[in-house]
Amino acid sequence: MKILEVKDYQQMSNKAAEYIIEKVIRFPSIKLGLATGGTPIGTYKKLIEDHQKNGTSYRRVTTFNLDEYIGLSEENKNSYRYYMNENLFNHIDIEKSRTFIPRGDVDDIQKESLYYEDLIAKHSGIDLQVLGIGSNGHIGFNEPGTLFESSTHIVNLAPSTIQANARFFNRVKEVPTKAITMGIATIMKSKEILLLISGEEKRETLFRLLNGDVNIGFPASVLKNHPFVTIIADEAAVKDIKIPR
Repeated sequence: MKILEVKDYQQMSNKAAEYIIEKVIRFPSIKLGLATGGTPIGTYKKLIEDHQKNGTSYRRVTTFNLDEYIGLSEENKNSYRYYMNENLFNHIDIEKSRTFIPRGDVDDIQKESLYYEDLIAKHSGIDLQVLGIGSNGHIGFNEPGTLFESSTHIVNLAPSTIQANARFFNRVKEVPTKAITMGIATIMKSKEILLLISGEEKRETLFRLLNGDVNIGFPASVLKNHPFVTIIADEAAVKDIKIPR
């Protein structure tokens, strides 16, 4: 793992955006794996700013999102399709037909899981996967206990994950309890992974990632087995943590 230490959330967002932009310029047909939640919003804002100022084009880029809530339509303001449209896709020149997010409102979620997994494979996998990390170590919505061999699947969200995501809803009771998520094995097939970590509340999580064992009780630990992982973490997250060199 390569670790880039930055001052704060803004610098993390800037550095992550620079990383992605450089890849898009070098490889215009790159396949990006994208994340949602609070962590990448600043990064997406910088991508938009760069596109508007410098004209970086995403016309040939293909994207795959990690996950979607089960039961929410694409038009629902709390769906991840809506999130991606509002926070990135509507503001750059990407072809919407090249942006893929698993559907959470279909009748047969198991069939959708197989379809999404096959879709990624037909595009020869993901070149650069952007990840955040949950306090319990989840990546995507792969909660503790998820098998490392898992492909795209249905998951019951942990209480801590539901509580963390409640800030995006009016009430915690409105947060869906199930999701469809890219599996750990699918994520690990990505050629490169960019992990973003920010805030004091993620310090213990980062410490465990860097110093703990690889086990299914902490899903992100599997990233130690990937050959090309870059972590961008701010001072609040790395404070008092001895970074392996």
